[in-house]
Amino acid sequence: MPLFPIPEPYDFALSTERFRRFGPDLANLWHEGGLHRVVGTREVRIESAPGGVLVEPLDEEIAAEVGKLLGLEFDLPGFERFGRESDPTLAGLVDRFEGYRPPVAPDPFETLVTSITAQQVSLASAFAIRSRMIERLGERARIAYAFPTRERLALATPEELTAAGFSRRKAEYVIGLAQQDVDYDEFDRLADDDVKSRLVAVRGLGEWTADWFLARHLARPQAWPAGDLGLRKAVGAFYGDDPLPTIEEVRLLGARFAPYQNLTAHYLLAGLYLVGPDA
Repeated sequence: MPLFPIPEPYDFALSTERFRRFGPDLANLWHEGGLHRVVGTREVRIESAPGGVLVEPLDEEIAAEVGKLLGLEFDLPGFERFGRESDPTLAGLVDRFEGYRPPVAPDPFETLVTSITAQQVSLASAFAIRSRMIERLGERARIAYAFPTRERLALATPEELTAAGFSRRKAEYVIGLAQQDVDYDEFDRLADDDVKSRLVAVRGLGEWTADWFLARHLARPQAWPAGDLGLRKAVGAFYGDDPLPTIEEVRLLGARFAPYQNLTAHYLLAGLYLVGPDA
């Protein structure tokens, strides 16, 4: 299998833990020690190796998707230096999770549909609903499934999605999004605030979804989803006396982590969900 290099330190198992922690994700499927994802019509296997990951098959298109998925856009060395010089709490997280490079969702439409799936439910429920939708409406390659296309979801009925676990309203949001002519390529060229204003104008997409789109698809360094319940809990656990600080309090705290708010958020969430603040 060809080697796809990733700067050290890199911990592949830790970085892909979210694909196992909350249940199987059929579009990013962990199987026998490797991660499987469909790129185009080809199923790709990614597994750990010294100096990076082994990828089979590998060509230019697949390399671009794997690089996106494995978070190569993040300035991890700069963040680690910042974290160790910033404050003892963040320094401890950087040391505890050395080599953690958060994954990034390669496809913008998939990112938004996934966010709609996760609105106001637990992560375990969101993963289960997402996987049921993928199994019913996606195309299976060998082991993993391709995420349902915009064209397929545009033709879906609300009943097909509610059968997978969506509420009626969320089903309407997903179908409505699929039916809209959104220029996803344009988002790469827009400033953060402009991306957010375009997204929240779409029915079913609020500030929480827009913030995670900036964080988990565009990998914008200063994305800081202050309204996310998990991040609020993490901030309360690591930085405050209040176990659930207000959105405004979390938003104000984010300024101290500039220009690495996005990676800080991911490390705080990893600290909360993977080991706990008292570990």
